[in-house]
Amino acid sequence: MLIDATRLYGELGDPQLRVVDATAFLVREVADGPYTVESGRGRYDEAHIPGAVFADIPGDLSEPDSPFRFTLPGPEHFAQAMGALGVGPGTRVVAYAQESPMWASRLWWLLRYFGFDDVRVLDGGLPSWRRAGYPVSSARPTVEHSSFVARPRRELLATKDDVLRVVGGEPACLVNALTPRAFRGEGPGAYSRPGRIPGSVSAPAQALVDPGTWCFRPRDELASELGDLLDTDPGLPVIAYCGGGISATVDIFVLSMLGRDDVLLYDGSLTEWSADPHLPLEVG
Repeated sequence: MLIDATRLYGELGDPQLRVVDATAFLVREVADGPYTVESGRGRYDEAHIPGAVFADIPGDLSEPDSPFRFTLPGPEHFAQAMGALGVGPGTRVVAYAQESPMWASRLWWLLRYFGFDDVRVLDGGLPSWRRAGYPVSSARPTVEHSSFVARPRRELLATKDDVLRVVGGEPACLVNALTPRAFRGEGPGAYSRPGRIPGSVSAPAQALVDPGTWCFRPRDELASELGDLLDTDPGLPVIAYCGGGISATVDIFVLSMLGRDDVLLYDGSLTEWSADPHLPLEVG
């Protein structure tokens, strides 16, 4: 599921390989506060891994008619967008980001949800590629359109109604991937109301990544960090959420690496949940 820069460099030039820059930026004035979404395309145009294409997660890979950011698109919409990037039968994907790996893990999750499994994440993203001394390019590659077939795996997705049933007493484990401050509902907040979905446990995505390198922490440290979730009864559903369904995919990606590959994503997350004043939130 992870690939390092050296191995990826050795695979460049393979006609079946699609390297995809999935970057976006959340621009905040204060930590955990309101943000604006900035496309990573400008930085991609300046420098990217040679041959890489750009995946616009907030735009092309989100549902255009949703009132919320980053909403899971429909199968036809997603298939068209990925086919335009040359992803389809017989190809394999390496996703990377220019900073936080949550954008690469979001693309990994989207592809997996729509039935495409041959996807890896570049550990450390573009910074690790640069540290290794490998070249970058500003040229946009010419890509032949492919026929991506989307086969949604509904069992990987949790809806608001699913989470409501858990809050109402249905057995499951709700995992909040936001920072501890956001989990407690402290600070200005980025959503309609502060707090967490009742009964949630905290497993911040930021704790799974080295902030100095953007690489995932060593496997034993990840297993220790997420030990309680890994030890959860296999029959008990685990549902991860965050603010908009992005950083929670870091938790899901790591849990999958460690053998727990059945974790669901509540895609609407707090953006959807907090917008409904009738739904409960906990603080503190």
